[in-house]
Amino acid sequence: MVLSAQTVSPQARCTYIALSFVARSFATSAILSSTSQFRRSDFTSQPFTGSYEPGQPTVGPLGDAPIIGAPRITPKVLKQHLDQFVVGQERAKKVLSVAVYNHYQRVQELQRREEEEEQLLQQRLRRERGEPHPLEDEFPGHQDAIPLHPPSQSLGTPPLYDPSPLALEKSNILMLGPSGVGKTLMAKTLARVLAVPFSMSDCTPFTQAGYIGEDAQICVERLLVAANYDVVAAEQGIICLDEIDKIATSKTTHGKDVGGEGVQQALLKIIEGTTLHIQAKHEKSAPARPPSNLDPNSTGSPIYGGKYASNSPLSSSGSGNPSPGPSKGETYTVRTENILFICTGAFIGLNKMVLNRLSKGSIGFGSPIRSTSSDNPDMTLSVQPGSEESKLFEKYLPFFTPSSPDQPSQYNPLDLLEPTDLQTYGMIPELVGRIPVTTALSALDEEALVRVLTEPRNSLIRQYEQLFQLSGVELRFTSGALREVAKSSMGMGTGARGLRTCVERLLGEAMFEAPGSSIKHILITEAVAQRKQAPIYLARGQQHRFHAMIAAEEEEWAARNRKESDGKGTGGNRAMGSFEEYREKSKAAGVM
Repeated sequence: MVLSAQTVSPQARCTYIALSFVARSFATSAILSSTSQFRRSDFTSQPFTGSYEPGQPTVGPLGDAPIIGAPRITPKVLKQHLDQFVVGQERAKKVLSVAVYNHYQRVQELQRREEEEEQLLQQRLRRERGEPHPLEDEFPGHQDAIPLHPPSQSLGTPPLYDPSPLALEKSNILMLGPSGVGKTLMAKTLARVLAVPFSMSDCTPFTQAGYIGEDAQICVERLLVAANYDVVAAEQGIICLDEIDKIATSKTTHGKDVGGEGVQQALLKIIEGTTLHIQAKHEKSAPARPPSNLDPNSTGSPIYGGKYASNSPLSSSGSGNPSPGPSKGETYTVRTENILFICTGAFIGLNKMVLNRLSKGSIGFGSPIRSTSSDNPDMTLSVQPGSEESKLFEKYLPFFTPSSPDQPSQYNPLDLLEPTDLQTYGMIPELVGRIPVTTALSALDEEALVRVLTEPRNSLIRQYEQLFQLSGVELRFTSGALREVAKSSMGMGTGARGLRTCVERLLGEAMFEAPGSSIKHILITEAVAQRKQAPIYLARGQQHRFHAMIAAEEEEWAARNRKESDGKGTGGNRAMGSFEEYREKSKAAGVM
């Protein structure tokens, strides 16, 4: 039976049209949902829609989201980078990473405020010209808001209103420690990874203005040269003042101390923040203009054309137009309030002053305990846990250190440094107060020197292996040879710098014989390091013998170490308390 259009009621026809429209809408929504990147069923078994792990890529729907506002460089990232180049010195690396990070956070905040003030200034100028921006006025013709601080109707003058924002002051750094422990290396490494201008100045030739020598502001001039005369980039750089202990006040029998207190007075305003006028000087050995074929992706120099690298925390703000170079007689105005100053120095004898201050009146009959040992003046003190010495150190230690009840604790006397100790050494209190962050580096022991030979990215052994590899020669050191090199370097008293001297003496003959000869393998064993025999040379085709000799040397070294550790057993600890040791040495020397 066929129904005609006349037999269908109007109500049934409307119902059919409505059902068709609903079905068509469902089909359209299904097609649109199928073209989406993610489906609801993808996340039915997951209690989250995205995750974030530090150091790992973000997964889920937020994987492609921009990371605007997230810090690209953190103190942990800076310390992890320092770990690749510097062995030990954990606290010093943490303090330096935090100080550098906080400094550049402050610089970024100041830049943001300057940009905000510039926008407000442009907005005010548009309003004065009668050309309001379309987005500035919410309602056309609206009246200005009432003043936030109306004048008081009571008697007396109204209070002053200061609209200036919160001032963030910088914290300069002072690193103390013996020579060859990594003070300068840490500063250079951080400056390289942050891709900011960096300059290093030795304080030894500094003299007071008007005398023969270098003025104190030469350090800022070197920073400006390192920034290719880009003032904006130089005002956010790093200056390392090395050997700052050499400008300590000295007592002169005649004349004026132009290299001590006078230099400290000149550094006061430069470190705190001042404006310097620096006149450009042409260098005969350097071109007046930078080379035009400079590769912007190169890593040789941190600044290219006055712009920061992509990994710099200041790359988003820019540093202005590239400077073509100085012209004769041109004067630059540089502000130093945003320049980070890292001061380093050995401060020989300062640890004795610290121990004298702590031990006076605490042990014995009130007499100070002095160290008469001159062979290792920067030794780390070993203190038994629970003893009076340990309690004294924990009382004055400015940070917390976990201690084990079974093993003696290692303390560096310079960790207990106070500003009064620096003033006793010869630093004026005004300069000491402008360097609030202080960290001490410990001298490297034998185990640390062995790690310096092999662990860092630019380790000394890798450098010499690569040097011999350029001539087609394979160089290998055994564990016993590395230990002997570290022992020889310990006696030099120059820290990690003595390792290169020892290795050069050890490989001098091999570097002369190997290039251009049939030698393809060189083995340095413990006996070779002890000068009992010459380096072992092997020709091509003796690779199996070469590796067999290395395995035999390593097995013999491991067996000897196990025998020595078993012979010691669990015997009593021969390490004496530090103060008792100082007292015995002082009595033997006739000091007490």
